[in-house]
Amino acid sequence: MSHGPALTRLMQGVGADIQRYRELVRLLESQFKAALQHDAVELSELANGVTELVVTLDASRRERNTLVRGMLGDGVPMTGVFKLLDGARREALESGWHALEDLVRESKRLNARNCQLMMDQHSLMQRVMHGEATTYDPA
Repeated sequence: MSHGPALTRLMQGVGADIQRYRELVRLLESQFKAALQHDAVELSELANGVTELVVTLDASRRERNTLVRGMLGDGVPMTGVFKLLDGARREALESGWHALEDLVRESKRLNARNCQLMMDQHSLMQRVMHGEATTYDPA
């Protein structure tokens, strides 16, 4: 059975997601800078951009999973698709997939870093505004 159209769609989707994840990395770096500067307006705009991009990326991930299931059945990972290709197309998909995996990991790392920064800032602001719980406790 020929999987030509599904493979083409899959390869195009991986390429598009690489570009989208590069944009997500850029947005997360900008978010970090805006958080350091306490720029609420910029943070809000960036949050909207990140949210829109994540919705698009999730839809693309679901489509990719559907394509892989359609070609190989349930429970077969994306790497199973590599066996359906040969030559330059296989190399292109493998390298694209590995690049995409790296970008996903980097995006998760940056998101966790940004989250930690904002939680630390919030905690510090709470202590400044409301003091420590033991500030007025008798010794």
